[in-house]
Amino acid sequence: MKKFVLFICIIFIASGCIKEVDWPVKQPGESIIIVDAILTDELKTQSISISYPVAQLNQNALPVSGATVIVSNEDSTWQFAENPEAPGNYISSRGFFAVTGKNYTLLISYLDKIYSAKASIEEGSTFKELQYVKNTDNDLYHIDWVASAFSAENAAIWEILLDWSKVPGYEQTDSNSTRARLLFYTLPTLDVSEIFAPEMAQVSFPAGTRITEKRYSLTPEHAEFARELLLETNWAGGFFNVASANVITNFSSGAKGYFGVCAVTTLSINVTP
Repeated sequence: MKKFVLFICIIFIASGCIKEVDWPVKQPGESIIIVDAILTDELKTQSISISYPVAQLNQNALPVSGATVIVSNEDSTWQFAENPEAPGNYISSRGFFAVTGKNYTLLISYLDKIYSAKASIEEGSTFKELQYVKNTDNDLYHIDWVASAFSAENAAIWEILLDWSKVPGYEQTDSNSTRARLLFYTLPTLDVSEIFAPEMAQVSFPAGTRITEKRYSLTPEHAEFARELLLETNWAGGFFNVASANVITNFSSGAKGYFGVCAVTTLSINVTP
């Protein structure tokens, strides 16, 4: 009985010590910019996106307009101009491609501040085409395998573009419903959070779909950035979460994101029954 009374007293004392506190949450200021910049060895108009950070999940980012953007290596310099139809997106004044053995520098001037980052390119490599299988409950298909999630020496981002807009029966369907873009990663680490990550939504597509598979080579530093980004996004919310932290960046103070240069290997296939 004495133990019971003592237990009740402890509960009352502990509850009396509870105090509600409103912690002020610091909102990201406009002094920080977010840069998404990947140059490739494809001959094309290269693009770089610059925006402000967001405070809410799935919130649309405000574009950073009016910046001066320059990319250079030991031999050449390229000016990037803001796309008038897509504020915050800067495109090169002429097409060019990145080459191995060169060091690339990105300079951004905005509101009297200079942000910079340096990167080099990792050589690309050939790969086996992805595998797709038929769904068990309908006549559609889904991606079953793209690449190994772990490779000590061949880190890569895999971009899978699906297009079934020209498949009979889908010609009049809204284009947003007949195209999809999927990303997969091969990294030099294998994390518990990755193994037990939340299940991703499955994208189904019909026979006749055109699949374009792109492999983007990653330097070790770029692979580490991708790993830390995945730990904060796709791999978060599983059985083994890690403590949230700021993702690394190769930009100077005041900018977040990553400047990377990738070799791209492309393969296209058609889905056949």
